[in-house]
Amino acid sequence: MSQTKTRAVHLINRPAGLPDAKKDFAVVEEQVPQLEEGSVLLRSLYVSVDPYMRGRMKDTKSYVPPFQLNQPLEGGVVAEVEESKNDKFKTGDIVLGQLPWRERNVVSKVDGLNKLTVQEGVSPSYYLGVLGMPGMTALLAFENIGEPKEGETLVVSGAAGAVGSLVGQLGKILGLRVVGIAGGQEKINFLKNKLGFDEVIDYKSTDDIKGAIAKACPKGVDIYYDNVGGTISDGVSANFNRFGRWVLCGAISQYNSDKVETGPRDEFLLISRSIKKQGFIVSQWAGPKWVEGVTKMAGYLKEGKIVVEETVKEGFENIPNAFVELLTGGNTGKMVVKVK
Repeated sequence: MSQTKTRAVHLINRPAGLPDAKKDFAVVEEQVPQLEEGSVLLRSLYVSVDPYMRGRMKDTKSYVPPFQLNQPLEGGVVAEVEESKNDKFKTGDIVLGQLPWRERNVVSKVDGLNKLTVQEGVSPSYYLGVLGMPGMTALLAFENIGEPKEGETLVVSGAAGAVGSLVGQLGKILGLRVVGIAGGQEKINFLKNKLGFDEVIDYKSTDDIKGAIAKACPKGVDIYYDNVGGTISDGVSANFNRFGRWVLCGAISQYNSDKVETGPRDEFLLISRSIKKQGFIVSQWAGPKWVEGVTKMAGYLKEGKIVVEETVKEGFENIPNAFVELLTGGNTGKMVVKVK
């Protein structure tokens, strides 16, 4: 193995509030372990940064263990096999895995690696977005919890993000009226003009989300795909129709807060309007449903029914900056880092 050194991104402080790219992370030089029988050496091509990672920076119990201090963070990575001592993989194979944030990784537990067959015209980064975890988060939760029906009204918060932008497009494919919530004119234009949303509300330019939703949804709200939580969700939920479905995907408005916010108590609303409010972890659909979902999304891509938008940052050392930008709305579509 000619490469003996690599770089990794370590978490060196548990952030208080919004993470600081310079104070809470460090790019550290590490030794590449010797390649043993059954292992592969991977060179990272694309690294995913995702909102859920903010929760893992807190030393609290959750559905996954917290990141450890002075150790590499980890997430979805598309990588190329540089060297292999495993019969399942050969040099040049492109793989997807949940991997440490390193330029190069030696992996001995290869069962977690998925070999990719990258089609012509498809960027490998799509397997971190539309054909990966965000795509399945959009599709599987929308189908299984949202239970969409043609002619209904769908509201999506965080609509210009990796998940929200796909949910809205899925709604249009199925014949729903789609109303997005996003921040800033550039994102409003993107959602309306490029993705075909029926209406888009700029939460930065209104102090009455409840009223704005009522105006954009004259027939009320049937499905709310919630990526943000907080006061925006308070305003949306007040407009629910009877038998509405509230899909709890994320709460990015609260990820950087160390305090538990209080807001309107929604028990009476849920009871009186027979509303289903359900959270999920996308891995609950791992297996056949996941495989079917990827096949379906790939079909939509091939048919031109789904538009993919990515915000691509270049350079391994820029992973922390990309992550912080993600939390402050600096992305349109999926945020990925292309490792030079």
